[in-house]
Amino acid sequence: MISNFWNLIIEIWNTGIGGIGFNELIVCVLILLMSLVLRSFINTKVINWIAELAKNTKSSIDDQIIHSLRGPLGLVPIAFGLYLITSYLPLTGFLDLFATNLVKMVVIFTIFSAIINLTNPLLSLLSHTTWMTPSMAVWLRRVIEVIIWIMAGAAMLDVWGIAIGPIIAGLGLFSVAVALGAQDMFKNIIAGIFIISENRFQPGDRIRVGDGLHGVVESIGFRSTQIRLLD
Repeated sequence: MISNFWNLIIEIWNTGIGGIGFNELIVCVLILLMSLVLRSFINTKVINWIAELAKNTKSSIDDQIIHSLRGPLGLVPIAFGLYLITSYLPLTGFLDLFATNLVKMVVIFTIFSAIINLTNPLLSLLSHTTWMTPSMAVWLRRVIEVIIWIMAGAAMLDVWGIAIGPIIAGLGLFSVAVALGAQDMFKNIIAGIFIISENRFQPGDRIRVGDGLHGVVESIGFRSTQIRLLD
């Protein structure tokens, strides 16, 4: 009786959940914990050490780049830990495909988030030029972020084998319908582009529009300009 019960315990331990034994599950948990510890070590030790070295330089661009990469670099150990887990577990069929695609999505998100975070410090290099105004830099950063996120979404859909061409074609037809019903909004966007490109005014300028609007420009967005009235 006791031997049969012990054999039952061993069988359940080896079978585990979905055919994955508890030994393998414990190893996966340890891998995940080590990934979190490595992530914390990179954020608190490695990046801080590099940031201290960057403070000794005359330029502030390297400090901004290191600060912007802190989040994406912290995702690298997590992605590597997930990769080790999927390689270690005896997954087959749909579970193997799902786990592999999940790791690919984490890697894609890490890469594109790093690119997006680098946008702001790289654009700051152009802020010292005569043609790049602060409002133009904000507008350009927003446009670049939207384009990069669209590319990231397309890459993630491609991982799952979803055809992007029909989606783009459908969005094209949908955008035509939206454009016909939202002409005023697009007129405002085009007017905002002209305001930014022609450098008519900048945030902090005091302007008067007609006889009733007089105040200080707070921000210049895609389709609207916020003004704080003098009262």
